[in-house]
Formats: sequence, structure tokens, C-alpha cells
Amino acid sequence: METYLYLSMMPESLVASMLPPKEFGAYMATGTQKQTSGQAMFFTLKPGFRSEFFRLAEVAERCVPHDDGRPKHSLYLAIYRVLEHIPLDAIDSLWLITAHGRALELKQASTYTEPTQKYHLYREIAPVNPLIASSLGPVEFCRFITDPSKPVYVPRLCLVELDLAGMAEDPKNGRADNLPYRHLAHIRTCLGELGTKPIKTVDRLPRQGIIYRCIKSGIYIGDRERVLEYAFPSVDELELKHDEWWRCANDSELQWTV
Repeated sequence: METYLYLSMMPESLVASMLPPKEFGAYMATGTQKQTSGQAMFFTLKPGFRSEFFRLAEVAERCVPHDDGRPKHSLYLAIYRVLEHIPLDAIDSLWLITAHGRALELKQASTYTEPTQKYHLYREIAPVNPLIASSLGPVEFCRFITDPSKPVYVPRLCLVELDLAGMAEDPKNGRADNLPYRHLAHIRTCLGELGTKPIKTVDRLPRQGIIYRCIKSGIYIGDRERVLEYAFPSVDELELKHDEWWRCANDSELQWTV
């Protein structure tokens, strides 16, 4: 059986498995006794990935079928400082898994999506996960947070841009009736304070999970030198090509606590 390596973002970890991506995603979301159900997000790593930081030599010995022939579902190789030690060149597709175990594969974009709005809302996913308002576009924001010249930074970051509706241009009066975020007034206040600084923390400890229908431009992973973009499909494309995933993604009771 083939063995796969996955860079999980929820939570951050490096996992070996004999399950291909769709089956692995379903297992992570619904097939573990550690949780009844829950979203999963992970990147596949390209075949041939090598590293001196991780104990990959043990994979062949430890990631083996069970005695009855069933494939090994998961073998955790690392749970700390994983993201910063995996070269961006080794990262392949991104998989978004609903709490029902439905999978959506996103490929790396060949070019960046140019930001067109004035303000942005980001959920950092790993290695930290606050909710941040910013006047910086996604790529610029990722580079800002991973800049080692700053007093506080992370070496690499995975983040998702979230929809702000009318608040993206007019924080005070812009319409946001379609957004399920709690405490919209607090978000408006944070956005209004961006005139003197490029970022503002909205929530240091937001609730786990992502409201998939609120993803704006996409998911980003990178550092000061390079950023990978995984553009999120339009609603029309989701309804046409990924209807089952989209319906499951919207069948959720997740709400932000901000």
C-alpha cells in the first residue's frame, strides 16, 4: 500500500497515512474517537519529500497495515513547529474537509489574486490562530506577520481571508447582514482603527473551525520570501462543480464569538 504524508493545519501536525486524501479527510473529520465530528484542513506533500528535522526514516517501519489487512489510518510524526520546517516547494494540494467528511481539493494558484478592497479580515490558522483586521492585502499581510525584523513574528503562516461584505469599504455603514459573525459592532470598530496602523486584533482566541461560506479570496501559506495562494472557488463554481461539498459546508452551526 502507498503511504502519504499530510501537513495538517487543524491542528498543526505532520501525519503519515495509508489512506489517499479523500479517505484521509473523511477519517480525520468523522472516523476518530477523539471527536464526534469536526472540520479538517491539510496539505498533501509531494512524493519524495525528505527532511532531517522529522523522523521520516521510521515511516516505512511504523506505517504498516494492521494484522487484518486494514490500512494504517494515521501515524503522527510531529505536532510542534511543523509548518516552519516544511519547504514550500514540498507542498502540493490543499484539502478542505467538512464536518460530514466531504472533501474539496484546491490547487495552488499560478498568479496572485489582486486585492481590490480597502480592508480585510484574516483568520490565522497556524501556528497561531487569532482573528485580525488589516489594511494589507493577503500576500502583503503574510509577509508582514513573518517579517523577522518585527518585534513579534512567526517564521511561517497559514491564513484564510474572510468576507467583510460592505464593511470592506465602509466599516461604519457598510452592510453586513449576510455575515454570521457575532458582535459585528466590534469588527466595525477594529476596522475603523486601521488608519494609523496596518493590523488590529479582533479576537485572540476565536472559536475553532472555519465558516467555509465566508471565505473571501482564499487560503494562503508562506513567509517573508514566498507565499502560496489557494484561491477559493466562486459560489457559481461551487454550486455547479462541487454541489455536494458546498451543501455540506453550509450545513453548519459554527459562529464566530467576536
